[in-house]
Amino acid sequence: MRFEALNKLWDNVRDSSHDFRASTEIFPTLDPEKLAQTLEVREKGAENGAANRPAPSAQSLDEVEQRIVGRVEEEKASAYQVLEDQFQTFEGRLRNLDFEGQFGLIRQANASSLSDFKAEIASGVDELHGLRRDLKIAEDEMTSFKKQHRLDRAAKVPNAGATSVKIALLVVLVLIEVFMNGNFLAKGSEQGIVGGITEAIVFAVLNIGAALLFAFFCVRNLVHRSWLLKLGGLVGLILYLAVALAVNLALAHYREVSATVLEGAGTEVIRRIRDNPWGLAELNSWMLLAIGLFFSILAFIDGCVLTDPYPGFAGVQKRLDAARDHYIGGKQDLIDNLREIRDDHNEKIEEIVRDLSSRRQESSAIIAHRTRTIGLFAEYQSQLERTANALLTIYRDANRTARTEPEPQYFAVPYKLERLTPVTKTSEEWDDRVLSERIQVAQTELNEQIRKIGSEFEAAVEQYHRLDKLFPEAGVGTEQAA
Repeated sequence: MRFEALNKLWDNVRDSSHDFRASTEIFPTLDPEKLAQTLEVREKGAENGAANRPAPSAQSLDEVEQRIVGRVEEEKASAYQVLEDQFQTFEGRLRNLDFEGQFGLIRQANASSLSDFKAEIASGVDELHGLRRDLKIAEDEMTSFKKQHRLDRAAKVPNAGATSVKIALLVVLVLIEVFMNGNFLAKGSEQGIVGGITEAIVFAVLNIGAALLFAFFCVRNLVHRSWLLKLGGLVGLILYLAVALAVNLALAHYREVSATVLEGAGTEVIRRIRDNPWGLAELNSWMLLAIGLFFSILAFIDGCVLTDPYPGFAGVQKRLDAARDHYIGGKQDLIDNLREIRDDHNEKIEEIVRDLSSRRQESSAIIAHRTRTIGLFAEYQSQLERTANALLTIYRDANRTARTEPEPQYFAVPYKLERLTPVTKTSEEWDDRVLSERIQVAQTELNEQIRKIGSEFEAAVEQYHRLDKLFPEAGVGTEQAA
């Protein structure tokens, strides 16, 4: 798997580090009036005051006052538990940021990504060498062929469009000859035009097919370097002329014979060709002979120029062109593959760099949120103290009004809530300045990794093109890296 360490780091970046919704409304505000009604503070104050309780000499809070203080202390303890839960959430969020783990993955990615890329390059070099060997074999074959046959020109290999036009011409020739011969032969056919066309198809295929076969496989040997093959080509030309003339004479005689003879027309045609081959009595028969020869010659010429006139030369050239195209296409595919890997690597690096900055901002936001929460808890304790004193004042005023004896002296002393001091675990937290420096170092290393991958890519492209410089006879172009 390419860039396994980098992909692991990138997947880690894409995962959310928490699932929460920040809110500062975490400590409920006590309503003194409602709490006074719940605890029946006024009623109990008046009741105890009428009984002169607590005694004037009392030094400590009575039962009602202790209930008020106890309720406030319960709220304080409950709020502190909420604060502890918040601390746990903050610690979890900070722990999930896992800067140390991120830095470790970055180091691992930096160590392995370049090696992975070089391995991909080496694999491409091996593949390209194989393609280049195939091209060299095809080049050697072409060199040997041209030397053996004393050729100093390029092979004439028609492109696909030209070949299609030539094949289309042959098809058109066959169709035209079938149609025209069919009209001529319909005169003597019992089935009329249908029968004439059926017979014409046989003669057309034989006429055009013979011209193609002789042109492509025999007559082309006239330009061969071998005198024996030249002789074979000459024999083939003579045979072609004989066959073309015989087929078209037979067709012309068959037209005349089939018009008068119902059975044995083939035998009569052979007799007439043997005794008097040029004894055609009708003008249409001579026209049929001329048309057949004309189409045969056109097909013969088309067969001769269908490919390079020198036998075997076009085949060697096609194999060379195929090997060259395979080599060029393979090299371009390898370069495109490396470019895709490089771009994918760089995109992931850029996302990781952005994620580091985002994590640092999130860390600062979490710590700031925790600080605000501690402040809220301190303020909440003050609010609880004020609530306790408000309730005690309500109770004592009602008690004082109903008393007939002096009130205890401690009635004049306000209640002091014992504050709880939150303890935060900061030993594993990153100092923002240190974190900023480490992130800067990591970003620098990642950017350097991008530069190294880019340099390796350019070196790989140059290495791929170096084969062309070592073997310039390949004639392959070089592609520009992007």
